[in-house]
Amino acid sequence: MSLTTFLQHCLTGISLGGAYALIAIGYSMVYGILLLINFAHADIFMMAGYFMIFSIAVMPWPIAIVVVILGTILLGVGIERVAYKPLRSAPRMSIMISAIGVSYLLQNLATYLFSALPQAYPAIPLLKQPIIIGELRSSLVTFLTPILTIILVALLITLLKKTKIGMAMRAVSKDYDTSKLMGIKIDRIITLTFVIGSALAAVGSILYFTDRMSVTPFSGTLPGLKCFVAAVLGGIGSVPGAVIGGFIIGIVETLLVAFGYSTFSDAFTFLLLIIILIFKPTGILGESLQEKV
Repeated sequence: MSLTTFLQHCLTGISLGGAYALIAIGYSMVYGILLLINFAHADIFMMAGYFMIFSIAVMPWPIAIVVVILGTILLGVGIERVAYKPLRSAPRMSIMISAIGVSYLLQNLATYLFSALPQAYPAIPLLKQPIIIGELRSSLVTFLTPILTIILVALLITLLKKTKIGMAMRAVSKDYDTSKLMGIKIDRIITLTFVIGSALAAVGSILYFTDRMSVTPFSGTLPGLKCFVAAVLGGIGSVPGAVIGGFIIGIVETLLVAFGYSTFSDAFTFLLLIIILIFKPTGILGESLQEKV
């Protein structure tokens, strides 16, 4: 394999990792606030793909992108209000079962409404423009994805570190009950968490499906599992950790395919999950939980 080919595959892996990172942040943030693995998050990402297919058919693509992001946010917040909020005081297993139920509901709803056949994802002219840098050739979306990911993550970290809302979110993630006693409006913080996670899933969906060009009701299942593994690898509850995990999985998965081990590219992700749970359960940047007596 030539150096140019290797760099080309690395670029593809970094781009895929950026999309994974944006989706993994949603898992990480919801877990950080509610200690919930939101299994429906992958299907929110899938529904964003369908939103784009139908939005761009009736409006210009810049407006369609805004509509898709807003629609995905409404879907994510609606799921939280209907399926998770009533169970907030219930045992944690109950809300997790609810998340699994919502996931299957979205998959079956998409199958009923759009059929199980792949639907062609629209080509956004700007993102599909060919870009040539030296001997590297790809579409703009491949170069744009990691850059946009880093920008969005930097803005999110600034929000979390430098604003009162971010301080409240960090307080809730550290101690839910004490934050409530201190007057923090928990419902507002949880809603904001789902707004951010769903918006990033929508952006990740646009970047991911632009390169893959089709959507099915089960398009979110495998990427969603990989993004969950990315969140665990980086340290679930940590935004930078989710980003690091996403890039690692995207790059390694692409290189395995490039070296002829495509059969094992998916298996590697779950092998990595087993290894990280055995040797470092808190992940790369995760904090050790201390039991209070």
